[in-house]
Amino acid sequence: MNIARLKSVDLHWREDGDPAGLPVVFANSLGTDLRLWDKIIPLLPASGLRLIRFDKRGHGLSSCPKPPYSMEALCEDAEEFLQQIGVTSCFFVGLSIGGCIGQLLASRRPNLVKGLVLSNSAAKMGTTQMWQERIEHIRAGGMESIADAVLQRWFGDAFRQTDEAILWRNMMTRTPADGYTGCSAALAASDLTASTSKLTLPVLGIGGEYDQASPPDIVRATTQLIPGSRYVEIADAGHLPCVEHPQNYAGHLMTFLKEDLHVGTL
Repeated sequence: MNIARLKSVDLHWREDGDPAGLPVVFANSLGTDLRLWDKIIPLLPASGLRLIRFDKRGHGLSSCPKPPYSMEALCEDAEEFLQQIGVTSCFFVGLSIGGCIGQLLASRRPNLVKGLVLSNSAAKMGTTQMWQERIEHIRAGGMESIADAVLQRWFGDAFRQTDEAILWRNMMTRTPADGYTGCSAALAASDLTASTSKLTLPVLGIGGEYDQASPPDIVRATTQLIPGSRYVEIADAGHLPCVEHPQNYAGHLMTFLKEDLHVGTL
């Protein structure tokens, strides 16, 4: 396990693959930690790619500063973290709030982010009122009070009947309430439409057919803000298609690397 001691937070992170390879940075969704990508990492080449994952503030084994957070703070965490571990150019894969972090980072540091995957993410996710109601719900009843509703948005019906779904529910309910509500406040206050529409880098949008957290239409609409981008949709998947259909998901990542980013040695 690795820890990056940053100015305002300690971030837990992990590295797999080729230390000298192209850095691919994965950013997680709300209520998950870096294990979100456990099924994807083994499906990517062991050579040629430096696969980097981190727990954002208030999640996983990272520290949990007092909320609320801002999207700018989450972006600054990622920027400072990458600088500390020597990443000067990368391919960024962000799911849900991780995609929001990726959008803002690409806008602020175009020389750092050379390609971006917006997975189950959008320039504006939900409404301020929706997020405030969820924050108040957690304050009143804890993380357990939202667990079943979150699982409904995360996964399709078939996956929710599996034993594995219990593990994901446990991961979510064990997320610190301050971390979850802090990031919820960041989403409530964030609308990245203006800055995302000015991006010029290669972008792949990935949607899930049954995603109730980031419905396919809003993922597609955000992707279409960026000239030259493209969108794919994974059938029979909810908000976390990398968990439900990892082979399909990893295939889209590899196609994007080879055809859009022209990484030809993989």
